[in-house]
Amino acid sequence: MTGRRLRRRGAVALAAALLVAGCDSGPTPSSTPEGARVFTNPVVATDAPDPQAIRVGDTWYLFHTNAGGRNVPVLTSPDLVEWTPAGDALPELPDWADAGKTWAPEVIQLAPDRFVLYYTVADRASGRQCLGRAVASTPLGPYADDSAGPLVCQADLGGSIDASPFRDTDGSLWLLWKNDGNAIGVDTWLWSQRLSPDGLRLTGPAAKLLKQTEPWEGTLIEGPFLHRHDGKLFLFFAANAYDKDTYAEGYAVCEGPAGPCVKAPENPILAGNDVASGPGHASMVEKDGRTWLIYHAWPPGQEGTTDPGRQVWLDEIVWTDGKPTLKGPTGSAQPRP
Repeated sequence: MTGRRLRRRGAVALAAALLVAGCDSGPTPSSTPEGARVFTNPVVATDAPDPQAIRVGDTWYLFHTNAGGRNVPVLTSPDLVEWTPAGDALPELPDWADAGKTWAPEVIQLAPDRFVLYYTVADRASGRQCLGRAVASTPLGPYADDSAGPLVCQADLGGSIDASPFRDTDGSLWLLWKNDGNAIGVDTWLWSQRLSPDGLRLTGPAAKLLKQTEPWEGTLIEGPFLHRHDGKLFLFFAANAYDKDTYAEGYAVCEGPAGPCVKAPENPILAGNDVASGPGHASMVEKDGRTWLIYHAWPPGQEGTTDPGRQVWLDEIVWTDGKPTLKGPTGSAQPRP
């Protein structure tokens, strides 16, 4: 009996020592052996800006801004940590669009065999960045855009970028985006408008939600997405110049998808530190009762580069007194999702 207890105590001590050793490993790309209970950021160590992920069955699918010659790169993962490249979700652009600036794609599943991709692309007619939509029967695609022109294109406001779909608890579909005002020196607003049930058309009036007003935001806000938690509707957004260490993430609380919205006084809730610079343009997922923020960030001192570029980071959001709080960017080992 005594020998069994000693062996059990020894196994516990060894497990604790291994965990401590993992926590001291520092900010290295995620290469944790399969089955380990911890991971380290970044979870994608190559250039993968503006990440968004959805879960279909037991697989996660992550989409991001064009890189490596792909319009909409897509990666797959069983656990949000280990990601494998899976091709180009949008290999062909519509006739009205030019290649090279296909940004910030986001996907929503509307039926078992219906997925809609919203993306930013160069509109040839206006010369501005505008929003398109494409449809596929599987999350990997290929997605096809059969439209004759952009879904949203506010050319007189600098263009339209950063589309984000949202299904509310009443089943209604909404699209958020940003007018690209900083491209022409005017205000950047976050917008919201209701979508048709098939996700292909905008209906009703567009609503202005927020614009840049706070010192930490600089001259712009962007990258909006909505998330409900305990009945309360949160609007998350990034702000400041994407290629600077001042880029950061904040949030507002909204009465509904069309607003009004009030910014949180504690913003920004995610800002750069000694392991990651300019974190932002996030999306959010839930897994086993925990909430995770997926976002991009630069290695400190390498802002604006493409190698390694904006890597993908994963940090847990903790809801404290009904508010989202983050300790990240986290470069040390932490429990897996």
